[in-house]
Amino acid sequence: MKIINDILRKDSAKTFLLLFCFAIISVGVHFYKQDIITTSSTVGKKELPIYCVDTDKKQVALSFDAAWGDEDTIQILDILDKYKVKATFFMTGGWVEAYPDKVKEIAARGHDLGNHSENHKQMSKLSVADQTSEIMKVHEKVKTLTGVEMTLFRPPFGDYNNSLVTTTMTCKYYPIQWSVDSLDWKNYGASSIVKTVLNHKALCNGAIILMHNGAKYTKDALEQVLVGLQEQGYEIVPISQLIITEKYHMDTAGKQIAD
Repeated sequence: MKIINDILRKDSAKTFLLLFCFAIISVGVHFYKQDIITTSSTVGKKELPIYCVDTDKKQVALSFDAAWGDEDTIQILDILDKYKVKATFFMTGGWVEAYPDKVKEIAARGHDLGNHSENHKQMSKLSVADQTSEIMKVHEKVKTLTGVEMTLFRPPFGDYNNSLVTTTMTCKYYPIQWSVDSLDWKNYGASSIVKTVLNHKALCNGAIILMHNGAKYTKDALEQVLVGLQEQGYEIVPISQLIITEKYHMDTAGKQIAD
């Protein structure tokens, strides 16, 4: 500080130059920090997964969690083919091991392969090492089976904390939740699933819809859901096509917004 004061007293030109340099550095630091903040999942002190996407396109994504059962999987794939829809399937390690042919079939039909953890545990209760293991074990199984390097991760039960979101991104995955829950897992019947999805308050551009390939009435409801969404003008796309993959930030509701 004494050196600066001496310069300020001696030469007004030097004073101007010094102040100018300080101003440039300050502006640069401000924008650098801003860039870091707006390309992360951080909102305040919380790390958020992607619940939905801010987009002007009339698009929604349909996703299926695969953690139990495979009886209806081929029929679900056939219905999706009929309506030329690509979806995202989040699979556990146990499901991948039990039904490797179905994993290959999902990939062969052009759908997203997503990671749903190895053992379907409550991952917010795990250490970083165990979180990483839960993610990467499934990753390697699917890669070995299909050659696909998965990049989408959905935590079991939708349960997460700051640590899990950070771990997910460290593993080069996008953490994915949902904004429209079909409630198919409650087994209320096909008509209930259809009404829940098509009349959901969060059904809008960029919504991510949750279903389960192993739920009792999902297959029976799926065709009506697809028709209803398309009649409302929505294009149904896989999550990998819906989300923003480069610079983005999150709002407090978990909506992904491009920078």
